[in-house]
Amino acid sequence: MAVAFTFPGQGSQAVGMGKDLADQFPEARRVFEEVDAALGEKLSKLIWEGPEETLTLTANAQPALMAVSLAAMRALEARGFSLKDKVAYVAGHSLGEYSALAAAGFVSVGDAARLLRTRGNAMQAAVPAGEGAMAAIIGLEHADVEAACAEAAEGSVCQVANDNGGGQLVISGAKAAVELAAKLCTEKGAKRALMLQVSAPFHSALMAPAADIMREALAGVAKQAPVVPVVSNVTVTPTSDPDEIARRLVQQVTGRVRWRETVEWFGANGVSTLYEVGAGKVLSGLARRINRDIATGAVGTAAEVEAALAALG
Repeated sequence: MAVAFTFPGQGSQAVGMGKDLADQFPEARRVFEEVDAALGEKLSKLIWEGPEETLTLTANAQPALMAVSLAAMRALEARGFSLKDKVAYVAGHSLGEYSALAAAGFVSVGDAARLLRTRGNAMQAAVPAGEGAMAAIIGLEHADVEAACAEAAEGSVCQVANDNGGGQLVISGAKAAVELAAKLCTEKGAKRALMLQVSAPFHSALMAPAADIMREALAGVAKQAPVVPVVSNVTVTPTSDPDEIARRLVQQVTGRVRWRETVEWFGANGVSTLYEVGAGKVLSGLARRINRDIATGAVGTAAEVEAALAALG
């Protein structure tokens, strides 16, 4: 049975993440140095010392989470681990797809950091502050959430942005439409409809200006075929074709993160174990709710690196 590596998205960040990796593995520390150099600032200091509210800003959180994921990968590789030999697929949740691709050699760490800084800034700038919103809908069937979004949109934008599994969907779009859709979901029987404290309506059609910026940014970096296929957020199919990967990353800015389907795809295609590489254990928790037959593991600390090496051989 196969192993897949998954890489976390925004929301998994925490001050201090990756510090013990950098302290115990010179190869991991070099990742943070590469990211600092690429961005022309000490992002590592912000990652390890905060303040949290600055780390949480989209333009910081995205490259920061990638840095921690790649530091964990370099720590594994420093001990002889080979992604190509041991892992069948990689995937990442939203920005985590960039981490997955950098881990698999599609782009360099420096280019991944610059791309994510560009992505974070572009997504933030795409919609004026206060005009967009997102809401988490818990415990309501997918079709009912889609219907609520369609009813609430009324010529505006309101759509499912994340299908995270475990009965959790996230909707995104124009503020008034999302608020109305959340109310409609409650009326349809949702257990909870919670407005999220986010800075922009991510993964919605309102992000089209950011998609245009990312198309240009991706065209300007050197790309190679990843050493293992990436299962895309927007298509839930694996590919190793660099041009196709770039197209899917552009689509991802406005498209749905189909994480429930991604985990289901893994289960249907021989994956028995998912490792979450980087900060936190959000994806591991989601995977257990989606498919209890898939084992999960985490690689985000020095101790977890050792445990993963022992398990993976």
